[in-house]
Amino acid sequence: MRRMRQVSVGLVVWALTLAAGAQQPIIYPARGQSAQKQNTDTAECQLWAKQTTGVDPVAIAQQGANQPAAPQQQGGMLKGAAGGAALGAIGGAIGGDAGKGAAIGAVVGTAAGGLRQRRKNEAAAGQQQANNQQASQQMATFSRAVAACMTGRGYTVQ
Repeated sequence: MRRMRQVSVGLVVWALTLAAGAQQPIIYPARGQSAQKQNTDTAECQLWAKQTTGVDPVAIAQQGANQPAAPQQQGGMLKGAAGGAALGAIGGAIGGDAGKGAAIGAVVGTAAGGLRQRRKNEAAAGQQQANNQQASQQMATFSRAVAACMTGRGYTVQ
């Protein structure tokens, strides 16, 4: 379980890094600016973009790294089976066969518990996907601001 969480966190960080890298503009010095001038302009434009948009790429990456992976709920089928068996035994005792009632209740309870568990897991995964999408949109906004700033300083941005 712990290993699965570590792998999930690693995948989130990798996805954010990939998204950030895919959205980062390619900048070319159109007016013969030196590499040092381009580095200075890029740093200044990134600072301006952060101040203007309110998006901090470092904070987004840290948030993604620190965000726990959606925990996979476990034990729902077992809990459902136990509860179903207990109710089935009570119902079976009324009908004269507690063992048969418990067996039927366990089967029904297992199915119901598994369904509840799957719904919880799907909801958690959906929330995580929404968080990742929001981070990606914020990074796209930041990258557009950097691109606008660099264009204004005489660079070609793709």
